[in-house]
Amino acid sequence: MLAVSGAVGSYGAGEVVKGISLTVGDGEFVALLGPNGAGKSTFLKMMVGLLPCRRGRITLDGEAIVGLSPQAILDRRVALVPEGRQIFGPLTVFENLELGAYQRRRRREARAAIAADLERVHDLFPILRERQRQLAGTLSGGEQQMLAIGRALMSHPRLLLLDEPSLGLAPRMVRAIMTALQRLRGEGLTILLVEQNAKLALEMTERAYLMRTGEIVLSDTSSRLRANDDVVRAYLGMS
Repeated sequence: MLAVSGAVGSYGAGEVVKGISLTVGDGEFVALLGPNGAGKSTFLKMMVGLLPCRRGRITLDGEAIVGLSPQAILDRRVALVPEGRQIFGPLTVFENLELGAYQRRRRREARAAIAADLERVHDLFPILRERQRQLAGTLSGGEQQMLAIGRALMSHPRLLLLDEPSLGLAPRMVRAIMTALQRLRGEGLTILLVEQNAKLALEMTERAYLMRTGEIVLSDTSSRLRANDDVVRAYLGMS
């Protein structure tokens, strides 16, 4: 589904993403791992058009998406759950979810289809149904993360990009969110997960790429990477 070849990206003069290549197949659950400053978040922003790809090629189902606007990439059903959640705090939970379907309403998509996705989000995260009239900024961190994922799902994506969904959350909330992601994977959603909790990510995903200082340094199945002690110590900081 997603193919990246030699992608280079930056915020200014210095390159942050230095010619990386990777693929994500239809229905796969793939992890992109690495320390802070590796360029993972920059790469995800390039995927959705928030930062330009200076060089290289990015294709979705064989179609080049480099240079497309974020709206155009969203229309191709690629959604990003950003680091730090970035929900709209002064709006209600329901209003945040409604905004997730904004592009679909602009396209005059059937109301029934949007309502079905809202029901899907409520089924996945029942607390959002209970809190739908509550201001989003008053939710706990874990509930806000659920809302950020739900908002992305309201765009009805085929490819979901997640940036550090477990960051700063209590273990109970992390388990709930990762269980939800596994369920989405079981429903056929393609997921690319950026995650600093390498142990957790490798337990959940099928394949993983290790990124360091803007480059992919290793890729393999998640099970083999998890079992490789040298890789674990050198790149992931796991014991």
